[in-house]
Amino acid sequence: MANLLRIACLALAVLTLPAVASAQEEGGELTFDEQVAMTQAESFGYGRIGLGIGAGLVILGAGLGIGRIGGQAVEGMSRQPEVAGNIQTGMIIAAALIEGAAFFALIVLGFIIA
Repeated sequence: MANLLRIACLALAVLTLPAVASAQEEGGELTFDEQVAMTQAESFGYGRIGLGIGAGLVILGAGLGIGRIGGQAVEGMSRQPEVAGNIQTGMIIAAALIEGAAFFALIVLGFIIA
């Protein structure tokens, strides 16, 4: 799990480095209107990068959570087959709640960018 977190942080740094580097370049004197237009264009691009990273993290978290729930439920059912129905019901409810939270997070990310 720690290696996955390190890889995700490295990928985030690699993806955002060109955008940050281009924002720090110095150019000639710009008028106020040109600066406002440039800032709006840059923020639009940064917003899209943020949306992609945020959506990826939401989906990754939901996938890992549902996978862990399923794995633990199967393990619990194999240890105590007599309560398999109760475990399965709890697993389905928990997976549905995680899926709903992930869907809500994706909608919120979309509204932030729009």
